[in-house]
Amino acid sequence: MAVHYMTQAGLDKLRKELAEALAQRPVISARIAEAREKGDLSENAEYESAREAQGLLEMNIAKLQDLVANARVIDESQVGTDKIQMLNKVTVKNLTIGRNMVFTLVGESEADFANGKLAATTPIGKALLGHKKGDIVEAKVPNGIMKFEILDISL
Repeated sequence: MAVHYMTQAGLDKLRKELAEALAQRPVISARIAEAREKGDLSENAEYESAREAQGLLEMNIAKLQDLVANARVIDESQVGTDKIQMLNKVTVKNLTIGRNMVFTLVGESEADFANGKLAATTPIGKALLGHKKGDIVEAKVPNGIMKFEILDISL
C-alpha cells in the first residue's frame, strides 16, 4: 500500500473525479444492455465498444479509489523553508544548461510540469528533498546526471 501525499485541494479534486466516474457506471451498463438486445454478440461492435469502455472505467475507478483511500493530506501550516519538502516552491539553477527553474514539489496525482508542479517522486524531486539553499544536488535522469544549485526555498 503506497501512501499518496497531496494537498486538501488535490484530495477534493480526486474525490470529485471518483464521484463522476462512479456516476458513469449506470450509463455504461445501459449501453451494454442496449447493445446486447441487438442480437449476435460475436459480431456486435457496439457491444464490444461498451464492454471496453466499462473495463477502462472500472480500472479508472479502482485507481481513484486507491488514491483516495491511501491519501495523506499535507498540513500546509507545518511546511517550512529551511529544507526542501513537499509543497515548497523551489528555485534552482540547472548547472547543466545554466538556466534557472522554478517549481513546486507536489504529490504524483497533482503533478503538472507545464504549470510548475513537479512530482516529488521524480528523479529530480527525490534528489532535491531534504536539501538546503546553496546545496548542489545531482539527479540521475534517463539521459545522464543533472546538477542543480538550490537558489531559494519558499512557500
